[in-house]
Amino acid sequence: MNVPIPVIGRLSPDELTTYLNLLNERLPNEQFVCASSLSANERAQCDIAVVANPEPKALEQFTSLVWVHSVWAGVENLVTHIGNKHIKIVRLVDPNLAQVMSEAVLAWTLYLHRNMPEYNKQQTQKLWRSLTYCLPHHRQVGILGLGELGKTSVQRLAQNGFNVIGWSRQQKQIDGVSCFSGEAGLNEVLLRADILISLLPLTSQTRYLLDKVNLSKLPTGSAIINFSRGAIVDIDALVHLLNDGHVSHAVLDVFDQEPLPASSDLWSHPNITILPHISAPTMAESACDIVSNNIQEYRLTGNIPPHVNALVGY
Repeated sequence: MNVPIPVIGRLSPDELTTYLNLLNERLPNEQFVCASSLSANERAQCDIAVVANPEPKALEQFTSLVWVHSVWAGVENLVTHIGNKHIKIVRLVDPNLAQVMSEAVLAWTLYLHRNMPEYNKQQTQKLWRSLTYCLPHHRQVGILGLGELGKTSVQRLAQNGFNVIGWSRQQKQIDGVSCFSGEAGLNEVLLRADILISLLPLTSQTRYLLDKVNLSKLPTGSAIINFSRGAIVDIDALVHLLNDGHVSHAVLDVFDQEPLPASSDLWSHPNITILPHISAPTMAESACDIVSNNIQEYRLTGNIPPHVNALVGY
């Protein structure tokens, strides 16, 4: 029997039990355990951990870790706190997660495209009035971030008739989608996007990328969807542009502080739709398939799965 593999993270008791059961079923020769059940000596021997956005201090006693496998796609907190400690960070790359995200991207793009926020306002006013319909191919949708999630999302939008453009740090090629990169490419997407969607990882280069200057480049009356991380968007700048009508509506699924405090003014803003970080939830079954396969391969070959470049952030 190998050294136990702790599961560490911000999981409810039921979620923790689910992950432990699924992982132990898939790899009966391993022993996946709750981190708190291990002694200090056992923690010092662990070479692998399965993590779900853990508190940084929760990893400090695991002094022999070689790599950790996240069951979340977002790993910016891990990169910030352990990326300089020579511990390799393996992200969850789940094709099912990409499909779920693309479903959310399509659903909330349609929400904006078909004027749902306006019709909701009209209902509260008991106002019976049809709004002008725009064909999808006349609607320019820009996506920032063309990794696995972004690639699947732009393809799904294109399949549904939208005129899609995308931007990423490095140039990408995606059939049916105009792809841009670099500062000039970002400007091009911002200037053209009727609906702008962020699927960017949070790095030092993307933090508050959508500030007042960049958000102001959007066409008047445009809308924004943030399905990435709260700190990608300067929320004060966004609210200012919503208030003056430059941006018509924002769908926000992520925030600097989660859950969003009840005291936040964002809850009551008439041009903001609040979602509780539900655009692409991890699916335990498929996540555990991926984690168990990667750990089994590591035990057989000693090769750590593809991991995050700590300098880049993903």
